[in-house]
Amino acid sequence: MQYLPNILFVIALAAGVGFFVLNIKKLIRNIKLGRDEDRSDNKPQRLKNMAKIALGQYKMVRRPVSGIVHVLVYLGFVIINIEVLEIIIDGIFGTHRIFSFLGGFYDFLIAVFEIFALLVLVGVIIFWVRRNILHIQRFLNREMKGWPKLDANLILYFEVVLMVLFLTMNAADLTLQAKGAEHYANTSGIIGSFPVSQFIAPLFENLSISTLILIERTAWWIHILGILVFLNYLYYSKHLHILLAFPNTYFARLKPQGQFDNLEAVTNEVKLMMDPDADPYAMPEEGAEEEVPAKFGASEATDLSWVQLLNSYTCTECGRCTSECPANQTGKKLSPRRIMMATRDRIEDIGKNIDANKGSFKDDGKQLLDDYISREELWACTTCNACVEACPVGINPLSIIMDMRQYLVMEQSAAPTDLNNAMTNIENNAAPWPFNQMDRANWINEN
Repeated sequence: MQYLPNILFVIALAAGVGFFVLNIKKLIRNIKLGRDEDRSDNKPQRLKNMAKIALGQYKMVRRPVSGIVHVLVYLGFVIINIEVLEIIIDGIFGTHRIFSFLGGFYDFLIAVFEIFALLVLVGVIIFWVRRNILHIQRFLNREMKGWPKLDANLILYFEVVLMVLFLTMNAADLTLQAKGAEHYANTSGIIGSFPVSQFIAPLFENLSISTLILIERTAWWIHILGILVFLNYLYYSKHLHILLAFPNTYFARLKPQGQFDNLEAVTNEVKLMMDPDADPYAMPEEGAEEEVPAKFGASEATDLSWVQLLNSYTCTECGRCTSECPANQTGKKLSPRRIMMATRDRIEDIGKNIDANKGSFKDDGKQLLDDYISREELWACTTCNACVEACPVGINPLSIIMDMRQYLVMEQSAAPTDLNNAMTNIENNAAPWPFNQMDRANWINEN
């Protein structure tokens, strides 16, 4: 029976990690449903961007209050979870504080973990107040109703519970060591330094050793099980960005923001038109296979590139893009954040469809265009790139908007009337206005 806790721990660990791996495989499968795009160029610059933006949180601190608090919570969560390695080893082998042989350095580590746990608690409270009491506009948009708001709060509650359990576990452990409890006491004195939990420990002084062990073990078990639950919750939450921010910033666009990508098929046609030696009526060479024209633009999530789908899964739903969007600020329906959320929802639905139909997609009568993202939203965009510049993890909502516009114009000829008129005038008059070419410069002589 003495090995039962170890066996139960191994089973829980295997189940938690196994389910996480299955979800990650599903995530990778969904992202790969997008069309191929080469992002293997300029690796030194990509590594620099990842280190600066994802690891260094460079763009987060542009808004100092939320940025600095986010950095503290982020660092705290990462650093505290280093102790998970010790918990796993202790759980498998039934040891107690296996890394205590590090001596003074171990004391320093535990002290750092506790200080960061306190900072995480303070940061989470600040975030909760900002989301639920201060009524900051970017947290109140229509796309943040229901599950997105609940999801954001759930993760905050998760972090509070995990930090409280961590400090409770340490406080009970400290008291057990001081009382000389078997398995906890050490001949060399107290193991670890507890600058925060030492203030909780007095609450446990009058409790019996058996009660203290129950409190310590309960906190220990719920803490590690909570971490495993949190790990698997990530896939269903916007907090997947904790993992995806790194590849997303690595594969982010390196071209200048104002430089749009040209369709290769259209570029080749224009080159053919501009080449005086080319014969537009020439038949293809004998034996040469004629390429089937690719679909112009995107009407479905699978028409987007894998990078754009990665973007959608990485979206933190922070709303910085929407708060910077001039169209949104002037009351238009467009919200760049909602574009990313809708894209993620659609590719998730496609993935569930594939799972339900044993690996193949069965037409569900829906598509990204119209069913998830409206045309009104697409045409409200001014293509100013403010959303791209504002995103703290290098997401590009504009690329999705432009691909879907491209589909509307080139596949459906469904551009707004004003835009159609402008393009017709450019074609006929070399200017967007309906002036005769001979009269184009008349405005120069007007007083």
